[in-house]
Amino acid sequence: MRDLPSYDPASLEAKWQARWDERHTNEPDLGGAARPFYNLMMFPYPSAEGLHVGNMFAFTGADIYGRFKRLQGYDVFEPMGFDAFGIHSENYALNVGTNPAKLIPQNIAAFRRQLRRFGGMFDWRHELSTTDPAYYKWTQWLFLQLYKAGLAYKKRAAVNWCPKDKTVLANEQVIDGRCERCDTPVEQRFLDQWFFRITNYAERLLENLQNLDWSSSTALLQKNWIGRSEGAELLFETPSGKKITVFTTRPDTVFGATYLVLAPEHPLVDELTALEQRSAVKAYQREVQSKDIVSRNCVANSKSRLSGPARSWRFPPTTNATSSSRRNSSFRFGKWWQSRAKRCLASPSTAC
Repeated sequence: MRDLPSYDPASLEAKWQARWDERHTNEPDLGGAARPFYNLMMFPYPSAEGLHVGNMFAFTGADIYGRFKRLQGYDVFEPMGFDAFGIHSENYALNVGTNPAKLIPQNIAAFRRQLRRFGGMFDWRHELSTTDPAYYKWTQWLFLQLYKAGLAYKKRAAVNWCPKDKTVLANEQVIDGRCERCDTPVEQRFLDQWFFRITNYAERLLENLQNLDWSSSTALLQKNWIGRSEGAELLFETPSGKKITVFTTRPDTVFGATYLVLAPEHPLVDELTALEQRSAVKAYQREVQSKDIVSRNCVANSKSRLSGPARSWRFPPTTNATSSSRRNSSFRFGKWWQSRAKRCLASPSTAC
């Protein structure tokens, strides 16, 4: 068997990468491409001294696909950039004690060097960083357009809060109720936040899932993330006249309801709580606030509650089909949900 030359990656990779640079192999004519193909991949966070294996795992698959499309005759544009704003970069700068304005450019230089050695089809003419004013002025402009169109709005919502790092954590950054970085117990806080009204497009997103070449498991994850439920909103009225809106997917079973539960942070809790139960309710609210969002939403956890009712009242009777109160409530609820039934795109804050 004929001896094959040994593979020396240091020399061989450098040779071909130099050839690609010389011939502008990875620099398509964006203005005159006959068969343009935009091969975009996730930009890495320059929040450490270098790339990690997860970056290379994702980039390798995407780069292979880009090469496949180029062999099919497409003019493949594969940009690269650095997602340099946010919690990752801030926390890394705090850990090493260096101003992010100085640290992040150093990290980007290290990332760029590693990515060049990786040999991807990146068009470095169009490298970007999200901390560049020439870039983020357009994200600001885009936000303003969304705001003007009524698609960006502000409201208070629960977040995971690390009291040591004094920052908001994503659910993925909470491990067993603790901050993944400093191991501090995470608590729940309510802060004013900006939201995008993506629910306006939920129906289109669901319909277009069938046009994507995705695995069934990935499509199901996306469908669950969109989270559309079909049902109705019902109004329950308390003796004081306060109305509580409840979403249900089964409005036909409303007359089987025997009680209604408010989340501890619901704005009506304080107003509806009986005086003699106020201290117990406050203690329970503090207990719940000490839990992170992941722990509260985990279906494996047992439901927590107060040991006694904070306030109770009877719903209109549902056992006597001929009683006037049953007929009146049937008309009020029945007609209401029939006329207002709709496709509800948001999770309810109360449960029936």
